[in-house]
Amino acid sequence: MVGRILDIKCYAIHDGPGIRTTVFLKGCPLSCEWCHNPESQRERSEILYYEDRCTLCGACISACKHGAISPDGERLVLDQSLCIGCGDCVNVCPNGARELAGREMSVEQVVKEVVKDTLFYEESGGGVTFSGGEPLMQAEFVRAVAARCHELDIHTALDTSGYASESELMKAAKVIDLFLYDIKVVDDAVHLAHTGVSNRSILHNLRVLNEMRKRIWIRFPLLPGVNDDERSLSDLVDLLAPLRAVEAIQVLPYHRAGAGKYRRLGREYIFAKTEEPSGKDVATYLAKGTALTVRIGG
Repeated sequence: MVGRILDIKCYAIHDGPGIRTTVFLKGCPLSCEWCHNPESQRERSEILYYEDRCTLCGACISACKHGAISPDGERLVLDQSLCIGCGDCVNVCPNGARELAGREMSVEQVVKEVVKDTLFYEESGGGVTFSGGEPLMQAEFVRAVAARCHELDIHTALDTSGYASESELMKAAKVIDLFLYDIKVVDDAVHLAHTGVSNRSILHNLRVLNEMRKRIWIRFPLLPGVNDDERSLSDLVDLLAPLRAVEAIQVLPYHRAGAGKYRRLGREYIFAKTEEPSGKDVATYLAKGTALTVRIGG
C-alpha cells in the first residue's frame, strides 16, 4: 500500500501535544479560499515554479514529454491540463526553479521516518500527526500507518476537516488518539460559499466523535469577513458548549504566509489583501461562552 505524501516535518510543536512528526498528505475535498497549503489540495503531484530563480535556459521545456511548459515573455508557463506531475522538469533544472509537491511512499517508509524521533515523543508527550490536505481522503493508508504507530506505542493525532463518511471516521477513530477538528463556520450556506462543500456531514461527524468520547481539540481558523462576526461566533459557542469530549479550542488567525505558493502554482489568491487579525477578543469570547481552554495558535 502506498500513499501520496506532500511532506513530513519533524519537530512540529503546533500540531498536537508535545514534540511531533507531522505527515502531510495530498488531496482535499474542500476548496477553502484562504488555504495556506494550496499545493495539498490536488491528489496528484504538482510543480511549483520559483520565477525569481529561473534563467529561462529551457532545460525544463526539453525535458517535458507532454509539452506542458512554454515560454511567455520573461517567464515560463505550465499548462496544468497537460502536466502529470512526473517531476522530469524538476530533475533537470540547474537553478532549483521547480519543486515537486507530492511523492508516493509506502506504509513502512512513513513509519520509518516517524520512529526516528521516538525519544522526543517519549520526553514531551508527543507523537505523530496526520494532516493535509485532508488525510481522510487516503483513509486506508492513514489507518495502516496509525496502526503501526500504535503497535510502537506512538501517540496519534488526526488534523481533519471532518468531511468524510461516518463509517470512515469511525474506522479511523480506532487508531487515532486525538482529533484536531477544523470548524470553519457553522452556517451551512456560508461554509458552502467559501469552501465549496456543505458542512452538514462535518457537524454530524463531530457529534459522532463526541458520542464516542474521543479526545477532540477544535481548530477555528479566524477569517475576516467570513466567520469573525457575532452571529458566527455565537453559533460556534452553541455548537461546542454541549460537547463534553471537546477539550480545547485553538483560534488560528488568518495569515498570508501561503500567498507565494499560489503564484508558484499559477493560481489566483483572493485573500491576498485580507487583514491579519490578532484573535485576542475572539479567544476571550469563546472561552467565556464555552468554559473551555482557548488559545491563539496551534
